[in-house]
Amino acid sequence: MDLGGLEEAVGRPCRDVRVGYRGARLTVTLARPDRRNSLTPGTLQELGAALDLAERTEDCRLVVLEGSDGYFCTGMDLDDAAGSGQEDGTGPDLRAGAEAYYRLLDRLTRLGRMVVSHVDGQVVGGGVGLVAASDLVYATERSRFSLPEALWGLLPCSVLPFLIRRTGFQPAYAMALSTLPVTARQAAACRLVDEVLDDPGDVLRRLQFRASRVDPATVAALKDYARRLGTGGEDTERLAVDEFVTLMSDPRVRQRIRGFVTGPGAPPASPPRATGT
Repeated sequence: MDLGGLEEAVGRPCRDVRVGYRGARLTVTLARPDRRNSLTPGTLQELGAALDLAERTEDCRLVVLEGSDGYFCTGMDLDDAAGSGQEDGTGPDLRAGAEAYYRLLDRLTRLGRMVVSHVDGQVVGGGVGLVAASDLVYATERSRFSLPEALWGLLPCSVLPFLIRRTGFQPAYAMALSTLPVTARQAAACRLVDEVLDDPGDVLRRLQFRASRVDPATVAALKDYARRLGTGGEDTERLAVDEFVTLMSDPRVRQRIRGFVTGPGAPPASPPRATGT
């Protein structure tokens, strides 16, 4: 499959996402290695268009999310976020970005296709949200997961509802509070990761075989039923977005972000220069 359908949906050439299709599997690859596969409004738009493409492709049964060059996804692009909205952090751009990110995660939990995150490398901030919203997660030994938002006075507002849904309260709370990275094995122990595998190829092939025999309507029905069995009210999106916008409106938070991005204290390579909404 080429990018024609994806680019038509986005309305411009795709810069951040690559797609490939084989059998019943659509592979969606984040391809911003120079920015550690961080997320911008454009990236979110391309990811949404890729899901549109999966739904339009009648025989597609499996969507695989992956990163590139040692990064799965490092969440919100801090350079982009520091300059978004008005000087005080308010404004439609900031809120629209937070809403778009939350709705992408919510859509992954509703999509009538099985969604798998194939993780090989660093997962930071909003990238943890993509993983948590996936149906199944396979990670290599070198993968690491972290929520560093508190270092800038932020909170992983939109990530936590989906992370708590997957891991339970305490593991998600501990990740957000400590900001410490979690290894692939630790992530598996708290159910953020389903299996730690150096090469998930065989598992994905077997899953693709099974998925090809399950009607998308059945997948969607199971996801909807599972959501209704769990906790979480209809106001979760509003709460998450409002809290994020409030925090980003604080001049001290924005100053910390700018200082981290441009100042002498910014780590040159690790941890990544991005976080999640």
